[in-house]
Amino acid sequence: MLVLLPPSEGKAAGGSGAPLEPETLSLPGLAAARAEVLEELVGLCGADELKAREVLGLSEGLRGEVAKNLELRSAAARPAGEIYTGVLYDALGLADLPEPARKLAEGSLLVFSGLWGAVRITDRIPSYRCSMGVKLPGLGALGAYWRGPMAEVMPEAAGDGLVLDLRSAAYGAAWKPKGEVAGRTATVRVLHSQVVDGVEKRSVVSHFNKATKGRLVRDLLLAGAVPAGPGELVEALRDLGYAVEAEAPAKAGKPWSLDVVVTQIHH
Repeated sequence: MLVLLPPSEGKAAGGSGAPLEPETLSLPGLAAARAEVLEELVGLCGADELKAREVLGLSEGLRGEVAKNLELRSAAARPAGEIYTGVLYDALGLADLPEPARKLAEGSLLVFSGLWGAVRITDRIPSYRCSMGVKLPGLGALGAYWRGPMAEVMPEAAGDGLVLDLRSAAYGAAWKPKGEVAGRTATVRVLHSQVVDGVEKRSVVSHFNKATKGRLVRDLLLAGAVPAGPGELVEALRDLGYAVEAEAPAKAGKPWSLDVVVTQIHH
């Protein structure tokens, strides 16, 4: 099983320790592309703070993020599973997973990134600010930039089991499963169901969508579940108490679509 996650916008500080060692990152086929994005990002942040803030979509209050990007090569690095924070990662709770679930997480979770392409939770990275929606002056939109390098490495990374795609649209643009891999890929949407005047209404709630996806992955890890494909995933989630509606693709080479329907919003 391979679980594709978005990163978090906010990130924990790098703390103290050794700096980034690019050659140690997973998916070494992305090394050249990572070096190019890193060079562009550091160059942008060192040349013009106002321009960098504009490109990165940062307010005045976040100007410190530009300075942080300047130090990426020398800043302390720590496991990506500790760097990424926010709603999904709070619900996932990597820090307190028991050892068997932690090992499963290390082998199955892949976090997409505008700067690194994708990393495992054990990969040591510094804290940074660069979303997949950014258009770097020399490289253009990062979602489009990463498509070529990702197409080279992701089919092998996907292995021969389930690909559970929990990425947001911006990060999904960097790699879309195709062919046989797409046939064993499942995307998940979280819907909040309410009955208003006797009529059911469903809506997507961003915060809750992220929290539910984090809990969903945590529950699969704790259960030691390794579904071989979308059908087995649906069964596993239902066994865990989730209300799941599944739609198989109309034709080969397309992913499955799963709706997880919830009636209560937990934060």
